[in-house]
Amino acid sequence: MGSVSSYFSLLTVLSVFAALFAIIYQGYLASLDLRSLTDILKNLNHLEFAVQVSKPRVAIGYGSCSDLYVKAVDFLNFTEALQRSLDQTTPFNVDDITTEDEFLQSFAYYFQRGAAAERFTGNKELFQKLVRLAKKHPVAEPRWALGGNAPVIGSRLASEGAEVVLAAKMSSKLKTHLRPDVRLTGSLIDEDDIHLILEYKTGDRWGTLESPRANRYILHSDYHNPFITSLEEFEQALPNFNPHLFVVSGLQMMDNYEYEAGIREGRIMKVRNQIQAQSRETLVHFEMASFVELELLQQLLKNVIPFSDSLGMNEQELDNLGQVLQTGKISLVADCNPRVAASLDQARNVFRILNDDFFRHRLEDPHRRMISRIHLHTLAYQAILVAKGSSWKHTKNAAAKASLTAHRHVCATTIVNPDASYRLLDDSFATSTQEGARRIPFAVKDPVSCWDETVTINEQHKVEVEICVAPVLICKVAKQTAGAGDNISGAGLILQI
Repeated sequence: MGSVSSYFSLLTVLSVFAALFAIIYQGYLASLDLRSLTDILKNLNHLEFAVQVSKPRVAIGYGSCSDLYVKAVDFLNFTEALQRSLDQTTPFNVDDITTEDEFLQSFAYYFQRGAAAERFTGNKELFQKLVRLAKKHPVAEPRWALGGNAPVIGSRLASEGAEVVLAAKMSSKLKTHLRPDVRLTGSLIDEDDIHLILEYKTGDRWGTLESPRANRYILHSDYHNPFITSLEEFEQALPNFNPHLFVVSGLQMMDNYEYEAGIREGRIMKVRNQIQAQSRETLVHFEMASFVELELLQQLLKNVIPFSDSLGMNEQELDNLGQVLQTGKISLVADCNPRVAASLDQARNVFRILNDDFFRHRLEDPHRRMISRIHLHTLAYQAILVAKGSSWKHTKNAAAKASLTAHRHVCATTIVNPDASYRLLDDSFATSTQEGARRIPFAVKDPVSCWDETVTINEQHKVEVEICVAPVLICKVAKQTAGAGDNISGAGLILQI
């Protein structure tokens, strides 16, 4: 009996020892990880501040809005009736939302995939009802902010040292939220367009659904932005400004809006003419967005993208653009955490197809431009592809700055805290999904990986490119996701012009 008791006592001691060892070992690993993140941050900071900004002139359009933020899972009432509805049908996408049920189904579709979405509703009563509820919601923590791609990108560029001219119309109240050093060309209006932004965190639960990553769903019912009402006043300011960079954004506000025949085409042609009127020395950047209407994207592929030097987008937008170019079909959602190799293959395909079109038609239209830069921003990494010999500078530094800006914006802080961060980018990654692809090891002391390669456009043309990939120190507790892409794109551009 004594030997049995001694045996169990020994087991108890060993169990306690194993548990203590596990705790100590986990603490040791956490300490190593924190030291690694600290070293990565130091080296990213060094790259960011190694380049001095020489006050470039930037013209940026179009539009603005007043953003109303709420916590999605607190704002949206998940009822038993909705659960029965979701149980009976798989949540589905709705391009033009007309009812509350369609809105909830659409939100569920993107929420469970962790995918960013921006949708229009022509039902003004529904939208106004949602805004009224959001403004006074007791637990969803509503807050207002200056919104719209153009003002957000412009504010970021101005804060980084650029001289900015902005094409937007806004109320005198909203203008107080605009940086005073951003020159507004549009006239003042009485009432701003409102965007309702439903934000959620990684692991948030809404009924039986769970989000795999932090993101946002935007609902709007704009009036001013679909017509690009600031375009004409912007045109008057451009000739004397002579920008180094011209940024086109906000055109997704035209998505699924009901126009009279020919109106949208006419406005897009005016944007095209405005781009073409710029000097060849002026770089043109087009910021992609959440497009779901194929006809609109096809019009942009005809009238805006062929006259742009640079494209900025997230993983959803890259997949969508690639699908439209290769299959002629819209892609509503994509992998929310794509592997580097898969994303780079998509970027190369977009680069190849768009530049094949450029080389085939450049003699017919001298205004056409080669796509010489693609900036992809994802949760885990920043990837920038630049044609060698182009006017874009400091790609490695720009990737580092974009990475740090991602953390700062999402964490709503000016200081990147390693304790508040984690890294998803693997210790090594393949440059392509193709067999025999090069593998790049991740180095803490040199965290932004850059390499040169050749992209074959067609039988007659090959383009030498540089590709840089930077890890993102992901914010553990996301404070804001809307506007992240705009801030990231602006931060990347400021070091490259």
